[in-house]
Amino acid sequence: MSGHSKWSTIKRQKAATDAKRGAIFTKVGNQIAIAARGGTDPVTNPALAMAIEKAKAANMPLANIQRAIDRVSDKSAAVLEEIVYEAYGSGGIGLIIEAATDNKNRTFPEVRTALTKHGGTIAEPGSVAFQFARKGVIRAEIAANQDADELLMIALDAGAEDAETAGGELIIYTDMKDLHRVREEIAAKGLRVVDAGLEYVANTPVEISDPTTAQKVMNLLEAIDDLDDVVAVHTNADIVV
Repeated sequence: MSGHSKWSTIKRQKAATDAKRGAIFTKVGNQIAIAARGGTDPVTNPALAMAIEKAKAANMPLANIQRAIDRVSDKSAAVLEEIVYEAYGSGGIGLIIEAATDNKNRTFPEVRTALTKHGGTIAEPGSVAFQFARKGVIRAEIAANQDADELLMIALDAGAEDAETAGGELIIYTDMKDLHRVREEIAAKGLRVVDAGLEYVANTPVEISDPTTAQKVMNLLEAIDDLDDVVAVHTNADIVV
């Protein structure tokens, strides 16, 4: 169960070094505001707790985090709408693009333009989504003194559906409803969680081994990810170069 871990790793590294901190805060703030609809207390709302963790990892000020949460009760705040776009890219890859916007008439043209500029196209609803499954995905750091096989067993014993190692990380897949519980259990066992959330995971990855195609795919993914209204980009591309 793999195929997008390289992009996910690059995306996190990019977010950590991106000079446009305001853009990152906008994305994370939108995720917090949406998660807070399920309850404004992170103790009883696991989705909000994880969104807040991502915000803190991005060094988002606590005041900004609170403002994002307060949008739920602010009647004057623009209403955010969650939208999922499906698309194709170079090499026949599929993309699932998650957006949070207060103006879909702005967001759709931006997404379409980014796709067109980098060899991608918007797809009909349902034509790409069937190639993915919605899963909880947890990434934990593998320390030099930790045995990868032992960590895999810890993840499975905690209730994970599957787990694998890639790029010095343990990638754990869970049922959506089990994400928070599994994350808490493996953290209690001493694993350092670096990222956790719901993702669209490819059922069958599309291997991209040609360097030119791989670069086109990366350029496309980064262009879409750079859009303020886009909160996540998922692909079935398995970049092996």
